Amino acid sequence: MSDTDSDAPGGKAPASEIPPGESPSGEIRDKLVQSKQQWAREGRLLTGTKGDRQVDRLPPGQRLVTNWPVLDLGIQPAIPLDVWTLTVDGLVDNPLRWSWADFCAQPAFEDVSDIHCVTQWSRYDNRWEGVSTRHIVAVAGVRPEARHVVLHGYDGYTTNVTLAHFTDTDCLLAHSHDGQPIAREHGGPVRVIIPKYYFWKSAKWIKRIEFVDLDKPGFWEVRGYHNVGDPWDEERYS
Repeated sequence: MSDTDSDAPGGKAPASEIPPGESPSGEIRDKLVQSKQQWAREGRLLTGTKGDRQVDRLPPGQRLVTNWPVLDLGIQPAIPLDVWTLTVDGLVDNPLRWSWADFCAQPAFEDVSDIHCVTQWSRYDNRWEGVSTRHIVAVAGVRPEARHVVLHGYDGYTTNVTLAHFTDTDCLLAHSHDGQPIAREHGGPVRVIIPKYYFWKSAKWIKRIEFVDLDKPGFWEVRGYHNVGDPWDEERYS
């Protein structure tokens, strides 16, 4: 998935060997996508329990890891910083098109949070640096009728979240993780971080943020995965 991303650990190929926007095969790994859709149909990994995020740090059915599994759809776009741009549009008064320099000129934001992948792993105490989603909303002048956000990646991936979830206090567009620039295989140069929900909602290689009035389910949401994705309610599948 983008973080069911693909949901299987994978290796990193040298950037010089993969053109921007392509995997070694140049295609999304169809068999992997089909297997993850089968997971959804079977309800794989479901425990049938619910947790309390105020009490239980580890959501139901999750296992703690200390590494960071590499997850993608078979596409790891290489985006040079001098050509990277972020578009913010839709129901906004001030559409944005930021270059890397524009992005780095925004007020710095840092946060430490846990992440939870729908494929059952969780990683604690991730230190993120970047730009707050609340700042982006304020600068773009998001209109009152906007209720949802569609996140678009350079790999063609999309996912949907509510505006309320997108603007939570711990959400950001991150360029660094644990003091280092986010690596290409993890969604660098910039990825979204929405830590209270399964990590497929935190789109990698972010290219565009679209504010809309009506919900638009994304890549995994139309393939059997939950529209919200709350780990403590174990909302893995629809």
